[in-house]
Amino acid sequence: MIRFESDYTQGAVPEIIERLAATNMEMTPGYGEDEYCESAREKIRSEINVPDADVHFLVGGTQTNLTFIASVLRPYQGVICADTGHINIHETGSIEACGHKLLTLPATDGKITAEQVAALNDGHYADPTFEHMTQPGMVYISQPTECGTLYSKAELTALSEVCRERGLTLYMDGARLGYSLACKRNDLTLSDIARLCDAFYIGGTKVGALFGEALVITKESCKKDFRYMMKQKGAMLAKGRLLGLQFDTLFTDGLYHRVSENAASLAEKIRGAFEEKGIELFFDSPTNQQFPVLTKEQYNTLAKDFVFCDWCRKGDRYVVRFCTSWATRVEDVEELVRAVEAL
Repeated sequence: MIRFESDYTQGAVPEIIERLAATNMEMTPGYGEDEYCESAREKIRSEINVPDADVHFLVGGTQTNLTFIASVLRPYQGVICADTGHINIHETGSIEACGHKLLTLPATDGKITAEQVAALNDGHYADPTFEHMTQPGMVYISQPTECGTLYSKAELTALSEVCRERGLTLYMDGARLGYSLACKRNDLTLSDIARLCDAFYIGGTKVGALFGEALVITKESCKKDFRYMMKQKGAMLAKGRLLGLQFDTLFTDGLYHRVSENAASLAEKIRGAFEEKGIELFFDSPTNQQFPVLTKEQYNTLAKDFVFCDWCRKGDRYVVRFCTSWATRVEDVEELVRAVEAL
């Protein structure tokens, strides 16, 4: 079986494994205070062009989301997000478990708009009983979205302006950020994201690392005492250098971007095969996630040789997801393309 169900089924890029082995017996301080973490921080600050950004290394995406969100919000505040957002559908109520309500908006292809955010926020304060309701305190988005779609620079700029006008923290989940940066339709740079968002994270778990995410905080009021919250939420790894070394490697000589390009280019080939066959794509995703709509016969035929993810139903047809990654092999994609052509 050839597996396309996710982008974290394999270990790590060889450069990381080699460097972990080479430094295995070195003795360093713990909790992210080692030279490798500091080197990675400086490389990320240079890449985003924000010299005073705080950069923290955490183990996984859900942990990063709940730790940051819990650190920013007051007990009576909630998070505005898409109804399809990862924190709403795939994190087992982690944000609610921290005491914060999710204020969901109906998404279009996984995205919410500045106009929706403004309407929700302003509607809250227009209600004479607003003090009896959850106060909006943050906007959560992801790039790419759960649907593989992208926020454009214009869309992110509009969201940023609305949030700053209303005192809302804008936070971007970047679990697959490398794959969005690598695709042809993207018009955002890491520097743009750092300028427009108050905080975001650079995903490593799904983009070449064994595990780990790099949380970048640019908003001053969000920086204070964050490491206290990391410790309380179990997010401060004792062997922190294992995280720092991985990001130091990924952000050396453009490795993070190079490995991301592999996923983006091979996803294009998969998309093209389904389009040429006349098979509908449920979302117009330009990134590493592709969502063909299959008949039962097509589903069963492909399932004989390939592993993919069930997404949802569209009438009597199956919406599935094929996912490429930094490690996807050209020959595996070519075999999938041949299988699609033969449907």
